[in-house]
Amino acid sequence: MTGFVGTALSFPTVLFSFLLLVVVGYWLLVLTGVLDLGDDLDLDGVPGDVLAGLGLGGLPATIVFSLIVAVAWFVSLAGTVLLDGLGLGVAARVAVSVGVLLVALLGAWLVTRLVAVPLSRLFPTGTESSRQAFVGSLCTIRTGRVTADFGQAEVTAADGSSAVVQVRQSGAEPLRAGSSALIYDYDVEGEFFWVMPAGIAFDPDPSRPAPM
Repeated sequence: MTGFVGTALSFPTVLFSFLLLVVVGYWLLVLTGVLDLGDDLDLDGVPGDVLAGLGLGGLPATIVFSLIVAVAWFVSLAGTVLLDGLGLGVAARVAVSVGVLLVALLGAWLVTRLVAVPLSRLFPTGTESSRQAFVGSLCTIRTGRVTADFGQAEVTAADGSSAVVQVRQSGAEPLRAGSSALIYDYDVEGEFFWVMPAGIAFDPDPSRPAPM
């Protein structure tokens, strides 16, 4: 355990170790419903054309950042372990470590670019008119709650593909993970959908117990 911690805190792995802690903490908060996807990492300001130019378009910046950090950390950790067994001098060790850093960044970019295409299908990037097609559809809530400024849901398009979308509700009805909701409007400025509890008449699985 001591050897692992020492490797994780040595150059160049240490550059990604602290970033990885931030990423893990962020996703724990997202999974527990405390944060919404894209909140608080302050990465949604990254221009879309920058990510597209890197071949990483179609995904939220937070997901791209998380993938790059995770892959770069793993590659640099593996490279550092290999360096420890070579017994290099200080100058040579620093030079090779810089090379490991570059390889880690390149490997992270390649892996993220490979998975960006299949993952991007889960996130709608179409025009307003294509998003309006979801209005009137049922969706499944994927966050612990849905409020006037927080919530996500999964909706299935006409072609059978699914997408994770931002949703909000104006009322105070309990909408929790796994419950069904009806999309009744789209907010162009906020880029989210207004939803309401589907009710038994619309629920595709009426036998499912209502959320508490």
